[in-house]
Order: sequence, then C-alpha cells, then structure tokens
Amino acid sequence: MTTRENLQGNLDTELIDRIDRQIEIEASAEKVWDLVSRPGWWINEQEVDPNPVLRQEGDDLHVLVHEKYGEFRLQTLDADRPRYVAFRWIDNVAPDSGTTVEFWIDEHDGGVTLRVAETGFASLRKDRAAIENQVRENTHGWEMELEAARRFVTATPDGAA
Repeated sequence: MTTRENLQGNLDTELIDRIDRQIEIEASAEKVWDLVSRPGWWINEQEVDPNPVLRQEGDDLHVLVHEKYGEFRLQTLDADRPRYVAFRWIDNVAPDSGTTVEFWIDEHDGGVTLRVAETGFASLRKDRAAIENQVRENTHGWEMELEAARRFVTATPDGAA
C-alpha cells in the first residue's frame, strides 16, 4: 500500500489534521502583526530571532535560513493587516505538499488574543507514523512559539522583558 493510499484509508480519517492554539498578549495588534506577518518567525530555538536571514523569491515566496535547521520555504497566501495572515509552509522533502499556518489577531481591552492554526498534515507525503510525530512535535512547538511571541512583542526596545 502506498503512502497516498494509506492516507486515504478508513483508519487514517482519524488522523489529526489541525492544531489550534492561542495566547493572550498585552500589546497592540500592530505590534503583534509586525511579528506574525514575517514569514517563518516561528522557526527558532524558543526565542524569536530579531534579525533572521530571510530572502524573497518572487512576490509571495520567502526562504528562511536557520543556522541550525537549514532552509524553509514559505508562501504568503493571504494577509489582512493587522488581523490575519496565512502562510503555506512548504515541505522540504516533497515541495508540492506542506501545511497551512494561519494567524488571527483579535484586539480587546488590554491587548490581543493571538490564535494560530496549522492544517493539512494528512496531505503530507509521509507515512502515518511520520505525520503523527510531526503533529505531536508541532503541537508542543506552537505552545512554545506563542510564548516566545509574547516575550518578543512585550520586550522593551533593549530586549529586556
């Protein structure tokens, strides 16, 4: 059975295909937007890189170069400043597949709620165990990255929280 057939089988319909997380941040929507609208800001080592190596390839395609983890291709799908942005996180092994990462910024008294959703795991060209592992890692990863986002946008200009 091929990976594609396996992903379409009955047992795989229960595969988790979406991660949703959110965090409250005491900052303006614009300040949060300045971070989350940057392709690949979440690819780091638990601290947002203030000056990432990010090169543009075309109107909506960016490549983030991480010193430790390598290159990541990200396509901007949609943006509505300062409320919503969506990216396609292109798979390095199978560039015609990937996940969609969406961010919503909801303003309220005292700050914002930053929400993230990552979807499309079931369409990745990987076996079920690899997809389940990626979902597990990314679920934990989004919790860490949202905390890193909060620290980053609430830090004073000199970098101290």
